[in-house]
Amino acid sequence: MKVVLLCGGLGTRLREETEFRPKPMVEIGGRPILWHIMKVYAHSGFREFVLCLGYRGNMIKDYFLNYEAMNNDFTISLGQESSVSYHGIHSEQGFEVTLADTGLDTMTGGRLRRVREYVDGETFMLSYGDGVADIDLKRLLAFHKQHGKIATVTTVTPTSRFGIVEMSGSGHVMKFLEKPKTATFASAGFFVFQREIFDYLDGDDKCILEQEPLQRLAADGQLMAYGHEGFFYAMDTYREYEHLNDLWAKNQAPWKVW
Repeated sequence: MKVVLLCGGLGTRLREETEFRPKPMVEIGGRPILWHIMKVYAHSGFREFVLCLGYRGNMIKDYFLNYEAMNNDFTISLGQESSVSYHGIHSEQGFEVTLADTGLDTMTGGRLRRVREYVDGETFMLSYGDGVADIDLKRLLAFHKQHGKIATVTTVTPTSRFGIVEMSGSGHVMKFLEKPKTATFASAGFFVFQREIFDYLDGDDKCILEQEPLQRLAADGQLMAYGHEGFFYAMDTYREYEHLNDLWAKNQAPWKVW
């Protein structure tokens, strides 16, 4: 089953790290966050990836073109009959990665539409290239197959950015909650789609998956939510980048399920 990863955004809110590289290549513990996401999928048996490239996509291409050399010892024979022999086996055996240039300014729906030819089969998964989670992907897929609709979105209960104060009319504080869980649900990405999703994508690069296509799916009764109660964290800011690296350094990374 194919896993589509959206890797083309500018990552402007993480400018400290993304000025010279795409956000999926920003490192956690010395490895790109893209690698971490792919390892989560591979742990559940999903090893066929389609990467939708945009901003500085050549760096992602270079990363995979040089992956064997950078992750193995090797012997190289120079000259007209040059050859390379790799020694040892890294743990990313069997990964199949399709790298597709989907345009610099293309929006998320447009990027997905552009890789349609690389997505075979009736069902596929899709995630953003900047968020990690300990989602049970096999359970997510089973949920999707059970309800029989076109699309499933994984949801989480976000934490409020602010402390919540409950007070009386006279100003006495009755309760103070430091950044509690909210009563709403937010998308964590980690979608599962049937091929019919392509019928909902406008034929233009400005199509935003999270707007009209998903709204139409919801209106048609074709969008279901899979609630995830575990860990999810998106790396949008430098503070979030530091937090993920701190978790990794302390060996407390919940998404490291492999």
